[in-house]
Amino acid sequence: MIPGQPHRTSFLTRIAYGFGSVAYGVKDNGFGYFLLLFYGTVIGVDPGMVGLAIFIALMLDAVSDPVVGYVSDNWRSKWGRRHPFMYAAAIPVSISYFLLWNPPELSDGQLFWYLLILAVLIRTFITFYETPSSSLLPELSQDYDERTKLQAWRLYFGWTGGNLMSVLMFGALLVANEKYPVGTLNRDGYAAYGIISSVLIFLSIMISALGTHSEIKYLKPPPPQRKIGLGTIFREIFETLGERSFFALFLATLFGAVATGVSGALAFLMLTYFWGFSGSQIFLWTLLVFISALIGLLVAPRVSKAIGKKRAVIVLGVIAYSMAPAPVLLRLLGWMPENGDPLLYPIVAAINTIDLSLIIALQAILYSMIADLVEQSELKTGRRSEGVFFAAVTFTRKATQGLGAFAAGIMLSVISFPQGAARGDVQPETLWKLGAFYAPSLLLLWTLMIVAVSFYRIDRQDHEQNLQRLEDIEATRVR
Repeated sequence: MIPGQPHRTSFLTRIAYGFGSVAYGVKDNGFGYFLLLFYGTVIGVDPGMVGLAIFIALMLDAVSDPVVGYVSDNWRSKWGRRHPFMYAAAIPVSISYFLLWNPPELSDGQLFWYLLILAVLIRTFITFYETPSSSLLPELSQDYDERTKLQAWRLYFGWTGGNLMSVLMFGALLVANEKYPVGTLNRDGYAAYGIISSVLIFLSIMISALGTHSEIKYLKPPPPQRKIGLGTIFREIFETLGERSFFALFLATLFGAVATGVSGALAFLMLTYFWGFSGSQIFLWTLLVFISALIGLLVAPRVSKAIGKKRAVIVLGVIAYSMAPAPVLLRLLGWMPENGDPLLYPIVAAINTIDLSLIIALQAILYSMIADLVEQSELKTGRRSEGVFFAAVTFTRKATQGLGAFAAGIMLSVISFPQGAARGDVQPETLWKLGAFYAPSLLLLWTLMIVAVSFYRIDRQDHEQNLQRLEDIEATRVR
């Protein structure tokens, strides 16, 4: 923003900015829940090869994410630093995502390369959109509280957009028919998903880019033009990320993402086998996510404004992370209704809905805290590095969720959980071990996350002082 000229975003701008996260939510949902199932079961590629393709694409993100963030921080154009990348990514990411779910008839080896190339392209194209787009947060507003509102909208649309596709898949597309007696093997359903999701991704990117285009005149200008090489890029990236408070959030995101990976990988097993819920109950469970996202949207800015961001994350985290494993721990102690009891589903579903809403609110505040690091870093380095900060956290989240899924697989191997077992056929002692690994693991990871957050050092007063110091520096330059 221009010093001395305070600017607040309009309601429509907040909606446009937030709606842009639908693109990432849809992509993340597809990669997390359906990609392995589609290529490994429906198409018939060896699941290990599918996992390898996804892993290779993820590792390439380690380079592309921070480089894209750095380049967008230093980009010069009449449309500012971020919007050229957002516009440029819309068509490529949409087309590549469509092709991912509509592969041609190829051999297994050729399909591996087809999947690998498209996975790399999609992750790269979505990075060219998501990193510059999310980096708009500290530029759209310098206000301590408004940043949380903006991020709350972004997470709300990200969760609802991704979950909408899950509801559509389980409720309408992956249905059994004469050609496909097993709904999850309905190849036509995946093809339809590819069309619908690619259109939704395109609309999300364009609506967000166009809806925030009028804000370009208020955004920070690019730095003075200079010659830089690859060595300079990575040296300045590491200098930027050396901020102590960022390292605290980096660790917090790491532990939180691993916990999310464990929870996500075991979610279906827990609902189906540990709790014995039916398919219709699991479908309703998915619908309840929409309520959680709405509650999270309303809670995040209010709690953050009332008690400050760091304290809000800690308080919400302690409550949410105590609630989440509580039903499992109570079941291990024999203090929960038995499977099939009419009281069980309402109890567990209500706890999960409230718990997830608090986690979403916590995430919104946590990413808003990253935005507040930008001015602190600018005072130390003389550079605006929004893209570098958000790219680093985004990559950490993506990479460690995979680590969480790997950890979940180790748990299942240790307890010898049977593959392809019908509901009710798993031995009670195996289910007890599943819960005994699941709940303490999440508690440990979430505790470490809260401890890491406690080392963050920027509060409302520090943020306002940073803004004032930057304004004084700018005034001195003008004189």
